[in-house]
Amino acid sequence: MTAARIKSNADTAEYYFEERCHVVECWNSADDAQTSIARIRVEPGVTTRLHRLRSTAERYVIVQGRGRMQVGDIAPGEVGPGDVVFIPADAPQRITNLGDDDLIFLAICTPRFVPECYDDLEPEAA
Repeated sequence: MTAARIKSNADTAEYYFEERCHVVECWNSADDAQTSIARIRVEPGVTTRLHRLRSTAERYVIVQGRGRMQVGDIAPGEVGPGDVVFIPADAPQRITNLGDDDLIFLAICTPRFVPECYDDLEPEAA
């Protein structure tokens, strides 16, 4: 069991991920394998790569901006601040920033995100 703690992310660097988004790993620790939390930023007009997380469910909590979410077999839907999207494990997914400002959301994964669970489903450009 993980001990109680407070983790400051003031100095946590944002990095660009090949999925076409910017990531801040807010919480991702091997000693708390049940959950990870990342802050994701998608630039205006950008659509993330079609992908899935093997054996990992995900929730998007939209913080800022407007997007169009595609997940699994449901029709794409528009999302905005306060909306939550549940993405079952292994479900294909991607999000498009529909606005003129950055789309920002929290990605909460169970179990925690590890790079090995990421599966890119988008074919490479010819």
